[in-house]
Amino acid sequence: MEDYFIADDSYFLYMTTDLPEPWLRGPLPGIPPLLQPAAHAFVMAREDVTAAVTGLSSEALWLEPGGIASVGFHLAHLAGSTDRLLTYARGEPLSAVQREALGRERMLSTERPPLDRLLSAWHGAVTAALAQLASTLEHDLLRPREVGRARLPSTLLGLLFHAAEHASRHTGQIVTTSKLVRGPTSNDGVLARR
Repeated sequence: MEDYFIADDSYFLYMTTDLPEPWLRGPLPGIPPLLQPAAHAFVMAREDVTAAVTGLSSEALWLEPGGIASVGFHLAHLAGSTDRLLTYARGEPLSAVQREALGRERMLSTERPPLDRLLSAWHGAVTAALAQLASTLEHDLLRPREVGRARLPSTLLGLLFHAAEHASRHTGQIVTTSKLVRGPTSNDGVLARR
C-alpha cells in the first residue's frame, strides 16, 4: 500500500467541519496497526497546517508577533525536522544536504521562501512519513536507534512517535500564530472542528 500515499492524496481531505478528525475515520490503508496513531497525527497535522496557511499573505507568513517564530519558520522546520527524524528512524546519519538545510533554518526570516514552496515541502514530508510508516515492520519497533552527532539513544518506535508528536506541536504553533497574524477580524474556520 506504500504507493497509495505516494501516488494518491485523496485521503487528505483538508480540514472540513463535516468530517471527523483523522483518527476517527478508521485505519489508514497499508499502515501497521501499532503505527496508526502516528499516521493519523501526521494526516491531521497536514490538514490543519493546510487550513491554517491557506490565503496567508507573504507578509503575514513571516511576521514575528511579540518576537515569536513566524508561521514560515514553523512550516519550514516541520518539513526539515520530520525528514531528519525519519532518517534517524531508518538508522541512518544525516546527509550533508540535511545538515546544510538545518543550518539554513536559522536564515529563514531573511530568505523568506514562498508559501507554496514551504507547503509543498511539508506535504512531501508527510507523504514520505506515511510511506515509511507503511514499510515499517512492527517486530522492528523496539530496535535501538541513535540520534544526532552525540548518538543519543532511542528506538525506532521512539523516533516515529516523536516525529508525529513534534509535527503536532509545531502544527499547533502554526494554527495559533496564523490566527494571530491575520488579526482580530479573522474568521478562517481553522479551529472549526475542535
